[in-house]
Amino acid sequence: MGNLLRTITQDGSLVCTVLDGTEIARRSEQIHQTSAVVTAALGRLLIAASMIGAGMKNETDNVTLRLAGNGPAGTLIAVSDSKGCARGYVQNSIVEIPLNCHGKLDVSGAVGKEGTLTVLRDMGYETPVTGTVPITSGEIAEDITYYYANSEQIPTVCALGVLVDTDLSVKAAGGYLIQLLPGAGEDIISRLEHNLKGIPPVSSMVDEGLTPLKIAERLLAGFSFDTLDEQQAIYRCDCSKERVERALISLGRKELKNLMEEQETTEVCCHFCNNKYVFSRKDLERLLQPKK
Repeated sequence: MGNLLRTITQDGSLVCTVLDGTEIARRSEQIHQTSAVVTAALGRLLIAASMIGAGMKNETDNVTLRLAGNGPAGTLIAVSDSKGCARGYVQNSIVEIPLNCHGKLDVSGAVGKEGTLTVLRDMGYETPVTGTVPITSGEIAEDITYYYANSEQIPTVCALGVLVDTDLSVKAAGGYLIQLLPGAGEDIISRLEHNLKGIPPVSSMVDEGLTPLKIAERLLAGFSFDTLDEQQAIYRCDCSKERVERALISLGRKELKNLMEEQETTEVCCHFCNNKYVFSRKDLERLLQPKK
């Protein structure tokens, strides 16, 4: 069984995606050594990216979510492939702010309530498909919902949650994305709204041990549904020395020569996974050679 499930109701009215994102959020915290509120913020964005990415059609498709708010966390980025495997980065990994008025981690305070959410879909076209909306709350799930309603005109319900333990590790994390398909009537909407009224936070359901299928059954109570696909979504970075070499070449000959003259070795660190790639002067000289 996978940790990411996509379903569709048999009447073709709803598509529902559910993700147990515990391992994705946990790995992100381990890599970036984030404070509790940043763990929650970046974890939520990663889960959203994973669920959106899993809905893309082609194997080489990917999606990037860029949340640029005015909060102390700075810019957050999450990228997912079409299998729901995600990677992320945050500008400021350590943010210490008080809990919000509900006694919860103040994700909105860390992200900020002003700024933009940009969704960039790379589907193999000459230029990626991009949509940008203003941040509405900084809670991320609400911002994703607003994006779909205003940029893609798709009625959407989004829930995201990351439960941070007392030792600052991720105890549980998850999310769901429910989208109404064309033709969904008021009866469908009413039934869905009724179901959602009694639904606990998604991170609590994951913490209780509910699988994505069990969560989907709660969300879609009263609907008959079929599984579209089930996948194992993980935190995965696709960086490699070859990719870094191409990035260095893109700097231009002048910049590469400056690097060779200024230091014995050049170290490049991947923002997404913290892998370090070291290049000697001879390595850079090789990159300067014209390809045969």
